[in-house]
Amino acid sequence: MKLFIYTTLCLFVFFNGFSQGSLHPGTYTSSNKKAIKFLEEAKKNYEFRKDDDAVNNFNKALVEDPKFVEAHTGYAYLLMEKCKYKEAIEHFQKAVDINPKFFPRNTFDLASANLIIGDYDNAAKYYEAYLKYERINPNTKEEAEKYLKNAKFGVEAKKHPQPFNPVNVGAGINTDNYEYFPALTADGNTFMFTRNIRLGEGAGQEDFYISKKSSNVWQTANPINSVNTAGNEGAPSLSADGQIMFFASCMEQTGDYGSSDRKGYGSCDIFYSQKINGKWSKPSNAGPVINTRNWETQPSFSSDGKTLYFIRGTVTREGIKNADIYSSTIGGDGKFTEPVKLSNNINTPDPEESVFIHPDNQTIYFSSEGHPGLGGLDIFMSKRQPDGSWGKAINLGYPINSFNDDNSLVVDANGKLAYFASEREGGFGGLDIYQFELPEALRPEKLTYVKGHTFNAKTKESLDASIELIDLETQQSVTSGFSNSAGEFLVTLTSNHNYLVNVSRPGFLFYSDNFSLKDKVADYTKPYALEIPLQPIDTGYTIELKNVFFDVNKWDLKPESKAELEKIIEFLKVNATLKIEFGGHTDNSGDKVFNKTLSTNRAKAVYDYVIKNGGIVATRLSYKGYADSKPKAANDTPDNKAKNRRTEMKVMSK
Repeated sequence: MKLFIYTTLCLFVFFNGFSQGSLHPGTYTSSNKKAIKFLEEAKKNYEFRKDDDAVNNFNKALVEDPKFVEAHTGYAYLLMEKCKYKEAIEHFQKAVDINPKFFPRNTFDLASANLIIGDYDNAAKYYEAYLKYERINPNTKEEAEKYLKNAKFGVEAKKHPQPFNPVNVGAGINTDNYEYFPALTADGNTFMFTRNIRLGEGAGQEDFYISKKSSNVWQTANPINSVNTAGNEGAPSLSADGQIMFFASCMEQTGDYGSSDRKGYGSCDIFYSQKINGKWSKPSNAGPVINTRNWETQPSFSSDGKTLYFIRGTVTREGIKNADIYSSTIGGDGKFTEPVKLSNNINTPDPEESVFIHPDNQTIYFSSEGHPGLGGLDIFMSKRQPDGSWGKAINLGYPINSFNDDNSLVVDANGKLAYFASEREGGFGGLDIYQFELPEALRPEKLTYVKGHTFNAKTKESLDASIELIDLETQQSVTSGFSNSAGEFLVTLTSNHNYLVNVSRPGFLFYSDNFSLKDKVADYTKPYALEIPLQPIDTGYTIELKNVFFDVNKWDLKPESKAELEKIIEFLKVNATLKIEFGGHTDNSGDKVFNKTLSTNRAKAVYDYVIKNGGIVATRLSYKGYADSKPKAANDTPDNKAKNRRTEMKVMSK
């Protein structure tokens, strides 16, 4: 918070000003020589950082003259520097009560000190009083107008508090060191965080630790030795399935940070690591598109595996400036696109921090000093709008936000539990990680998650494969990625939709199916399970095209078929020597002649689409209508009849 760090400068300016008589030309507000002498001594003490002596001399000056405005003011600034805000308020208050016009800045600082401790009523009162002065510094006036909005927001927020009951997550994660920057997998069973082990006065070692949940209790966290270095690692972000991690490391430009291969482009860079055979790989720099000569940190990776959100700021001698939230998508070539700064609904002229994109990919949480809040960094949320833009920032409210800096919030995929770091009484020491139930109005979209297993249909051996899920209604890809070497994958999906799942691997026929979450209640104890057999490519093998759709008794392809048809084209281009037959099948209901015509025309519709839209040579393709001559099941029930109405793709030759 900017008003937290102004005190040293103000004290220097104040001392310099009154020593030259510029604040009150020709005289002090006191004529008591002893008081003036003690004040001059306090000034010298402060210049040589003898703060205890300065406090003693301020008190002596005020004993000699209790109405000595300069002594009250100087003492108040010193108390502010030492974070003794309530004591500082007493002296600012006395200075203003004695002579409010002598040093109008006192009124601003009295308001700011009240804002720092969360006394929003008095903060608003004195900011308003300060803004009524005729001649005030334009920059300070602008700050007062901004902080007045915060004070008024705080007054109203405290009238309508949010339910908030933070609970320490326990000894498995928290210690007497500092734990912060939590990250969580979509199934809620893996927890990663940063631990700062205190090494001495002002020094610490930041490393990543990971904990697993067992019987609803977080187990003792262990360091991630393959990623941790002798330097500092921080702000981890896990993909939904826990297989990819992005994080920040800070170093000298193109320098070495605890590892001979940890090179960077600027002061802080974003790196990533992948879990391979159960172990985290050697981290790689995210590259010069993401990382610059400046400061990139606090990444958050979207659950669809396509977008990286992060903080970028400009490095100056005074520190990090213009810290804003950016995003970059992964293009078709697998590379990050040029990052784009999020809109003014998110970013402000003041710092933004701690961006977190929820697994719903529709809700973003972040911290900001620029939007009206309760003081310092407050946590906000924003929802993605139908046009893809981000909506207005919503303050999470009091007491989730406070007069302190509030950040590092993440929300579990279920949308009910939020996690954050805080230093509170009753903790294990330093910063601990806490959880609390998020109020309903602040929750993301309702999700469920899908766990799948890909394997060789012939040998039953687990296989890693490419996974894509598509919304059948919109025909838009909602997530893509890979199953691991054990054939396992996990994805989060918004409830109340129908999905196409497409799985592919070189040397195998692609797999397609669809499933509905229209009526499924998100239950994180019972994920939707998919077992996916992949058929090796060989002559005579057939797969059913489960996502090619027709209306009853018609052979016009429905729009929902497009995603599947494009996958067929892609498969045929990759496997350029294959010859394929498309086959149409019906149940045994209705006229036999019509069924033959129907099945033939449906197979031909797929054949025509692939030639016309994919440029596939017609000699590689054929089609045939089988009517009810090759049923998959007995035509004795509605369900079995439905199984027999299908379109297939058969390998005729390799």
